[in-house]
Amino acid sequence: MSDWEVQEHYDEFFEEVFTEMEEKYGQVEEMNVCDNLADHLVGNVYVKFRYEEDAKKAVMDLNNRWFNGQPIHSELSPVTDFTEACCHQYEMGKCLRGAFCNFMHLKPISRELKRKLSRLHRKRHRSRSRSRERHSPSRDIRHGGSRGGGG
Repeated sequence: MSDWEVQEHYDEFFEEVFTEMEEKYGQVEEMNVCDNLADHLVGNVYVKFRYEEDAKKAVMDLNNRWFNGQPIHSELSPVTDFTEACCHQYEMGKCLRGAFCNFMHLKPISRELKRKLSRLHRKRHRSRSRSRERHSPSRDIRHGGSRGGGG
């Protein structure tokens, strides 16, 4: 496959997963896919939801699913900011450990997909946030403390 075909295939995967997470579980603030080959990182996808209860629901549902002939193993992560877990040398194109690095090498999506998801995200959540505000008596609680948890 050419580099373009690999990126196109990855973008399709990313869009499918991102869209499903938002449609089934709730607002996705961030989604990261590791491009590492180290055993503890290979195939890892990290989805940070706006609300912790959305992340909990996703974990329960996803643990009963399969992807590409493999069972999905999902769990809540106490990490909400992956900045320190990412390989900064990789981000600068200088990681000497390559795909077996112990820090996360995040696979980027194309600019076109980033723009598309950003537009959809803003459109979708303008209407949802207004709906949640109107129907949620505990709105102030949801925006405090640990309610931005990942999954």
